[in-house]
Amino acid sequence: MYFLYNLIVICASTILKVLALVNSKLSLFVNGRKETISLIKKSVSIDDNVIWIHAASLGEYEQGLPVLEKIKIDYPSYKIVLTFFSPSGYEVKKNSKIADVICYLPMDTKSKVNSFLTAAHPDIAIFIKYEIWPNYLSALKKSSIPTFLISVLFKENQIYFKWYGAFMRRSLNKFSHFFVQNEKSKTLLNSVGHTNVTIAGDTRFDRVNEIVERNNELDFMTRFKDGKFCLVAGSTWPEDEKLIIEYINKTTYPIKFVIAPHTIKDNHIQEIIQSLDKKVVRFTTLENSDVEDSEVLIIDTIGLLTKIYSYADMAYVGGGFSTGLHNTLEPAVFGIPVIIGPKYHGFAEVEELVDLKGVISIENTNEFTEVTNNCFTNDDFRVKTGHINTGYIKNKSGATDRIMTVLNSVIG
Repeated sequence: MYFLYNLIVICASTILKVLALVNSKLSLFVNGRKETISLIKKSVSIDDNVIWIHAASLGEYEQGLPVLEKIKIDYPSYKIVLTFFSPSGYEVKKNSKIADVICYLPMDTKSKVNSFLTAAHPDIAIFIKYEIWPNYLSALKKSSIPTFLISVLFKENQIYFKWYGAFMRRSLNKFSHFFVQNEKSKTLLNSVGHTNVTIAGDTRFDRVNEIVERNNELDFMTRFKDGKFCLVAGSTWPEDEKLIIEYINKTTYPIKFVIAPHTIKDNHIQEIIQSLDKKVVRFTTLENSDVEDSEVLIIDTIGLLTKIYSYADMAYVGGGFSTGLHNTLEPAVFGIPVIIGPKYHGFAEVEELVDLKGVISIENTNEFTEVTNNCFTNDDFRVKTGHINTGYIKNKSGATDRIMTVLNSVIG
């Protein structure tokens, strides 16, 4: 089976190299990996103690960030090598100071695995959520390097628990310890012979709690909000924007609106602006605008949304009418009601918050109008709904400390 797996990986690598000639994202994926070993050698010497942390993409990075930050504080003598599989993670974080080395993870072939591990020579390896690479895990096990999987969520339909999943189940044997999100994940691991399991919870809750504690002040948002009720619509897709814009154009309530689209290409931003009947300002043109008098602010850049949520009296999170729901915890942690579209199943925390009525799922403009008007006119409803969200997140926090308790005994 290893022969077949290695053949598939090699073939996939070859195909990707060809496709990279005509696809810019794949070009980043392929060419970025050529720099990995040189980046490591520039910052890691043979005498360094190293902790290697791997995330597939930006979402997994955010999930593992509380653990990474804690390691960085508690073990300053260790070098941290942070790898990404996807350009959507690496290209955003490649210039961050969070780690000593930030690079792409080479493809999971034996030769590339050996080159990477020789250069990085990690004392400990930490994989986040679903990153399970057979050749890397075999090499780590062979070298007796403690290897951990954190914030993982197992489900019975995954290959590890199928009759035909023996090859991938053997990869699970290479982990020193699993930190799972819930009891069901532990039960599934137990069913295939693993007892080295801790129910730690989801580190994303620790991550969003950190967002509240930092300085979220934005001068332009203070001026734009100007003490008025504010609705922030984050990571919106056209399906979301259609109903939000319809409400904005019809409402007579003195509400300030922030729209942060998922797509920030100029032509899309122009489409949004042209469809609005009220005074609009773009973030990138704030210097030439009277932001206080504007009723709608379009965020046509990235990296500001989490701070902008701190100014919201209520939020709408996009993706629930289209490709998949975006992060609801980031606005929810600020103790405000959160509205989403109807496609949220499969997101455990969202399903629970919808049941608790802290997050409200809507299916059309009429329902959006009803919920938004209720939040604006009924302070008691809005506050109680927001408290449901903060209480839920507080009760789910603490995964980082539970993970570090075990890691501390290994790092020493």
